[in-house]
Amino acid sequence: MANEKMDVLDYEKGMVFLGDDSRIQNCMLKAKKGEQVKLAFLGGSITQGCLSSTPETCYAYLTYQWWKEQFPKAAFTYINAGIGGTTSHLGVGRVQEDVLSYDPDFVIVEFSVNDPDEDAHFQETYEGLIRQILSWKSHPALMLVHNVRYDDGGNAEAIHRPVGAHYGLPSVSVKPVIYHAISEGWITAREVTQDDLHPNDLGHAMVAKTITTYLEKVKERTDSLKEEPVIHSELPAPMTVNGYENARRLRNDALMPLEQKGFVKDETPQFCVADCFKKGFRAENAGDKISFEVSGASIAVQYRKTVRRPAPVARLILDGDREHSVELDGNFTEEWGDCLYLETVMEHGTSGKHLVEIEIVESPEDRKEDFYLVSLIVAD
Repeated sequence: MANEKMDVLDYEKGMVFLGDDSRIQNCMLKAKKGEQVKLAFLGGSITQGCLSSTPETCYAYLTYQWWKEQFPKAAFTYINAGIGGTTSHLGVGRVQEDVLSYDPDFVIVEFSVNDPDEDAHFQETYEGLIRQILSWKSHPALMLVHNVRYDDGGNAEAIHRPVGAHYGLPSVSVKPVIYHAISEGWITAREVTQDDLHPNDLGHAMVAKTITTYLEKVKERTDSLKEEPVIHSELPAPMTVNGYENARRLRNDALMPLEQKGFVKDETPQFCVADCFKKGFRAENAGDKISFEVSGASIAVQYRKTVRRPAPVARLILDGDREHSVELDGNFTEEWGDCLYLETVMEHGTSGKHLVEIEIVESPEDRKEDFYLVSLIVAD
């Protein structure tokens, strides 16, 4: 039955922008020669594999399996850098640590159900992420994947696809494939997702098939090549203000506190990328405070909003401006789990050094959890 449902979809409709596939061809040539090839997947909860029954039934792993089956002589490395509930703003801050540090050959980026629709800020962070990947020393191939919300067909393609087109990047979308099949009544939403967002195993298989249908076309062209493709490493001028191309995430191994009262450095080991509440600072009592000096023109603070309420509330003060302090409420009002929350506190401000002060201002006696400062993300 699952195979029958797979067969009713027209996966070629998902190839929304063919782009320049020379980097993918180059990656395939490496694989044909039996060389080492590193495949990386960066995105949110769908990339992480939320609601797939096993890690091996998520779309990222199924795409990795396709590469292994097509190029059996190659030695493949699989890098899943998906973290649930996160946007391209966090992606641009962590891409060097979680993806580029491996010198990948092929990267998929997937943030189209996490970035808000029609938002210039997230178009800019998405472009900064793309520029970081394309300019990396290993010259990785980059492919964009656009997932969709299955209740209303919404996603951020309106801001993501123009960026991809600007850089000539291959892009696939499941909206004209899976969501279209649901709209036409060929399949029901509950056959592919239980919450209208995260695919089940069948849904993940359909997402992977949308991706590999494009890759199969590239492989056909690669097999008929007479010479190696020319890789274009020079990037066009940015299409946005481009304030995030050099964004970086600062955790407790890079943040040196100027003042530290009550905040404790978390030194418990991090087991994987998705084990995300690590390498930060904890605090629990009103009056606990910590401060840092960081450099940049844009600054964001990342902290935990927890479902284990009540939790402490903190306040962030930038450059001593108490009148415009930012509340950091550790209480999460949704129920799906703890949120890796990211709050922008300055964007396109004055480049240079800035003082960031964080203080716990409320801490209920019956608190169920402490306040967890995860990181700062800064960019010039």
